[in-house]
Amino acid sequence: MTPDLQAIFARPIAHRGYHDADNGIIENTPAAIAAAVEKDFAIEVDVQETADGEALVFHDYTLDRLTEGTGKVIEQTARDLVRIHMKTGSNSLWLLQDLFDLVDGKVPLVIEIKSLLRRDAQGAFVRRVIDQVAAYKGAAAIKTFDPDMLSIARSHNPSVLRGIVADAAEPGPTYGLHGRMDRFILRHILHAPRTRPHFISYGIKDLPKAGPSLLHTLWKLPIMCWTVRTREQREKAAKYADQIVFEGFDPDIKPTI
Repeated sequence: MTPDLQAIFARPIAHRGYHDADNGIIENTPAAIAAAVEKDFAIEVDVQETADGEALVFHDYTLDRLTEGTGKVIEQTARDLVRIHMKTGSNSLWLLQDLFDLVDGKVPLVIEIKSLLRRDAQGAFVRRVIDQVAAYKGAAAIKTFDPDMLSIARSHNPSVLRGIVADAAEPGPTYGLHGRMDRFILRHILHAPRTRPHFISYGIKDLPKAGPSLLHTLWKLPIMCWTVRTREQREKAAKYADQIVFEGFDPDIKPTI
């Protein structure tokens, strides 16, 4: 592994920051990121494309669940989005560069690029994010569920660390646009010769699986698993993964039950 990849896998990874909604610390906000930095955890965040091609640090495709805004992220400009406050706490929406300025290399970052499943795989947006990551001075990587996005990232700048996010790809709303063969390819990461990920991010509920296991063994690709919330999941992760993406507890504190 490269030094930056080693750094990313060295410590547990806080899912959307070290958030705690009961205390007004909302996922993917500056407060959640600052809390993770204070505890020296690596951080995973999500980015969504804005109407003008910027990267908004936000998980949902729509604003309604967490913010005082409404509607789709992709239909609004970055300038308008950063004026929107969260429903809880004192934070507003913010951009990827704001995140980089706050973290400033103190802990590693894993940036999940959310896909709108467009035919062009949002090529310009992916390249914009890759350029920002390449310019950042700290340890950072991108990851995505979308192999086409990963291919664009590889072509644009192969030196930027990239990971594939995957799970069992069962039939349902998440994979409604994918046929049976597509889901088989995604489940077992059979696109790897084309996308060449540096690491795998796999759903803890669906481990072990043949695809990630083979890539871990044959290509030495490290596996981070998401999202670990229970003691049982921690024990499972210890068997099948190299690091956890966690939420809802402090992994530095030994479980008492």
